Amino acid sequence: MKLELYQIDAFTDKVFQGNPACVVPLDAWLPDETLLKIAQENAVAETAFFLRNGDKFHLRWFTPDIEMDLCGHATLATAHCLKTLLGYTGEKVVFQTLSGELIVAFQKDLYSLDFPSRMPVPADLPEIISKSLSVQPREVLKSRDYVLVYNSQSDVSQIKINRQTFDRINLNPGGVIITAKGDTCDFVSRYFTPQASILEDPVTGSAHCSLIPFWSERLQKEQLYARQISSRVGELFCQNRGSRVIIAGKARTYAAGNIWIE
Repeated sequence: MKLELYQIDAFTDKVFQGNPACVVPLDAWLPDETLLKIAQENAVAETAFFLRNGDKFHLRWFTPDIEMDLCGHATLATAHCLKTLLGYTGEKVVFQTLSGELIVAFQKDLYSLDFPSRMPVPADLPEIISKSLSVQPREVLKSRDYVLVYNSQSDVSQIKINRQTFDRINLNPGGVIITAKGDTCDFVSRYFTPQASILEDPVTGSAHCSLIPFWSERLQKEQLYARQISSRVGELFCQNRGSRVIIAGKARTYAAGNIWIE
């Protein structure tokens, strides 16, 4: 069986930056085991699989380890693929996912994702996570992910994770966000997933479902500009809308080709 495969860098306007995602269009669903093996072979943080369902698209996301319930950068990559490579002509696209219907609107060179808000609440930090951090957070909260608030962007950029200790905790499908007020933006973040093939996710759209309401309340702003300061760096244009958040970004196509499976 021959399938199309596209690799797209999301939340950036430059290749080799942002978060790479693979996008695979399907005519019918393959077995979950096959989807996971394709994601493992692609060896990027997420592979998105989609098929058309009337005027909407059924979308699923797989890491090399598990199927995810929500993924921002691979959703953006799929919208970019539809719009720039596959001839989709609508002004927005509706995806049917494990997290409900997700809408991506096209706004010039921005893809605007309408995602659920997940306001984090105060929480205790598990000892295993605490022991894995080179610097302890000022504040601890939790939604799907742990949200660890630090004093400065410098703290976030310099923090190191002891993976041997960190991997002793199981947060599937969640992870750990570290964040602080930004020096040249509203806020910065990094994202780590224990027991995952890829420890640090370069740019994490779904993490901003929690970061946007948190920083919107903390900074008293509805419009926010964020940077995820992994080694690849990504930028996100954010808006708080109460029960929903808008996460917008750019994308660039890196590769297009085919895969063959039995």
